[in-house]
Amino acid sequence: MTLVRTPLHSDWTVRASHGPAPETIDGRIIPAAVPGVVHIDLLSAGLIPDPYLDDNESLLAWIGLVDWTYETTFEWTADAHTRHDLVFDGLDTVVRVRLNGHVVLEAANQHRSYRVDVREALVEGMNRLEVAFRSPVRHANAMSQELAPRPRAYPTPFEAIRKSACSFGWDWGIATATSGIWRPVRLESWSVARIAEVRVAADRAEQGGRLTARVLVERADAADAAPLTIDVAVAGRTATVHVAGDSVDVTIDAPDAGLWWPIGYGEQTLHTASFALSDADGVLDETERRVGFRSVRWNTETDAEGTPFTLVVNDQEIYVKGVNWIPDDALFPRVDRARYERRLRQAAAANLNLVRVWGGGMYESEDFYDLCDELGLLTWQDFLFACAAYPEEEPIRSEVEAEAREQIVRLSAHPSLVLLTGNNENIWGYEDWGWKQELDGKTWGAYYYYELFPQLVDELAAHVPYSPGSPFSPGGQHPNAEPHGTMHLWEQWNRQDYLTYRDHEPRFVAEFGWQGPPAWSTMTRSISDEPLTPESPGMIVHQKAMEGNVKLTRGLLPHFRVPTDTDTWHWAMQLNQAHAVRFALEHFRSLAPHNSGAVVWQLNDCWPVTSWAAIDGDERLKPLWHALKNAFAPRVVTIQPREAGLSVVLGNDTGAEWTGDLVVRRVRFDGTVLAEQTVPVTASARGGATVVIAPDVATAQDAAGELIVASIGEARGFWYFAEPRDSRLPAADLSVETVAVDGGTEVRVMANSIVRDLAVLADKVHPEAFTEDGLITLLPGESATLLVQHAVPIDAAALGSARVLRTANELVV
Repeated sequence: MTLVRTPLHSDWTVRASHGPAPETIDGRIIPAAVPGVVHIDLLSAGLIPDPYLDDNESLLAWIGLVDWTYETTFEWTADAHTRHDLVFDGLDTVVRVRLNGHVVLEAANQHRSYRVDVREALVEGMNRLEVAFRSPVRHANAMSQELAPRPRAYPTPFEAIRKSACSFGWDWGIATATSGIWRPVRLESWSVARIAEVRVAADRAEQGGRLTARVLVERADAADAAPLTIDVAVAGRTATVHVAGDSVDVTIDAPDAGLWWPIGYGEQTLHTASFALSDADGVLDETERRVGFRSVRWNTETDAEGTPFTLVVNDQEIYVKGVNWIPDDALFPRVDRARYERRLRQAAAANLNLVRVWGGGMYESEDFYDLCDELGLLTWQDFLFACAAYPEEEPIRSEVEAEAREQIVRLSAHPSLVLLTGNNENIWGYEDWGWKQELDGKTWGAYYYYELFPQLVDELAAHVPYSPGSPFSPGGQHPNAEPHGTMHLWEQWNRQDYLTYRDHEPRFVAEFGWQGPPAWSTMTRSISDEPLTPESPGMIVHQKAMEGNVKLTRGLLPHFRVPTDTDTWHWAMQLNQAHAVRFALEHFRSLAPHNSGAVVWQLNDCWPVTSWAAIDGDERLKPLWHALKNAFAPRVVTIQPREAGLSVVLGNDTGAEWTGDLVVRRVRFDGTVLAEQTVPVTASARGGATVVIAPDVATAQDAAGELIVASIGEARGFWYFAEPRDSRLPAADLSVETVAVDGGTEVRVMANSIVRDLAVLADKVHPEAFTEDGLITLLPGESATLLVQHAVPIDAAALGSARVLRTANELVV
């Protein structure tokens, strides 16, 4: 009598049932994809234009104001099972479900699943299932009035509805206000009992690992106390336990199991833990969890400089090289496992080791966390609260607890999960953004962050660390206090030059970033302005940040002049974004171990837009991605100002000591060596070293025409005495050869002059062409080879053209 799962994904339709739908759509029966959202169905039917193009976002705003009804039919025949549950893994968002005319569910939370016993509503033969969604915009506004308006970052009251906040738009995101059955739906038929929940912890032990699990059982008849057993197996070890009530605990020692490590620190050893529920007649239900044995904690013990926030895995301190993650597509169901894998492999290739799932998005699917487990990418998961004061009253209060319980249990088995965080910026907002006066005594979410979530984590997954917010100071100091815990740094982008990152010595940076436009082919595909300029209408639609273009210009001017043509403007803004973030990362990393990590805003985009992302909405790498890869390389050389004088700082994020001769030279732009020093140096494993540069090498005679180059082996760093706009950086003189190779084309470059930040914008030649090599600086006489990858034939000669092979030089001369 094993549990039977029957997917209900076929033959769905959707129609506009109420609201301002156009006449061509109002009441029309439209084929629907499940899982999906209504935008996908309307696009598939050719009834709306692509919302990501031009200003179609405004044209389609009516979708979020409409009530949408999904319907399907399915055959059912009674069998020997006694229970039949309708299970929705995700409903977006405010919904009433009818089965054969009977209301079986009313729900209003995108962030949880639902299970309802529908045996009384089922009929032999054909059954009709109706899922009717109410407009999320109208519901949010109604609930805001009912619960009292609260301060938030954007106009729509996203805090009054348990739906992804960024669905209503963000300073990088399109407003979609989706509706739909966005995750799988099925009928589950079972008898006697089923496995209702498995809470798993896989910890490091003195030898190998130890699995502890609590298995919750639901019985078809609550009064039935018939004996049941649970068989558990992991890493070649097994255990059988008897279930007398509705839960049982089990522990299995696996002394031969290997440990799970983050990327760059060891192997990602994974094991399947299987659970089978049986009665005297056989197996009733079974499930699996994939686990990795490891220990994790964050060191927040105060020291002489404040409060650190240092990640420790298997007793090894980890320097966090992270990125913030937003939903990878504004139409969430379009992100499948293959797309997750492409994005996360891009993250790993950029030398990243942590992905923070930001609190204004969603709890990602199992595919996301499974892939992070496999790749060794650590995950930091926010609870879904961001940039707003949230009501603590019903019905929100109970929904928050229900979703938190479900997600804590679901995610806590993943070895990649190293932190759960109560919210994004809400504690900071309460302190600094005028909320206290505006709230006038109303609740704002403190109960969730300080009471509910820590209690639930302790109850359900005590092995997972928790922090009330980001930013947060563990000792009760100001939430964004530089010497304590985590910090967000946004004054640079909003008001200051990026050079002022050096004015800060944070213990851990959880957010900072700089904007830049998407790849050229992404920008020109999504915007059809003629002429296309930084201020043309479509460009403004695809720039969501407040005064975004003003800040782009203000941030560029201290370093480069603003180009007059769009092509060069595009390159200048992309390069300046890369410079700003790399400058900050090199500074933060040079402070280690005082600074224990930096999490860049942001890795990815959800549509084509000018934003802080390193990978744009069409999945293309921006120069920022190359900056991340270079700054987060396992071994780096940077030159930093120090009290003792200008110094070379080595960062060694490998398990081996780094030893060699450090060669530091002051050279003219023409390559002439003006002064030089050689110093034997050793950087400890997972550590670093600092060498003060000799005064004659550190002091420029001609600031506009000289630089310092510090090298040890293949790694090197640079120091310019003047900003590019104030220097005499010459026109780039390059000899270029292209050679066809397996998988693409090699671009072989010889520098006949100094060349700063060489990059190949390969998508300008073909939208599918890209390179993972970029932002390379060459002195006269040096060469480099960049591999441009492409699966289709391209015009290889064009890779060497002036608008494709770009450098910082042309932004100066």
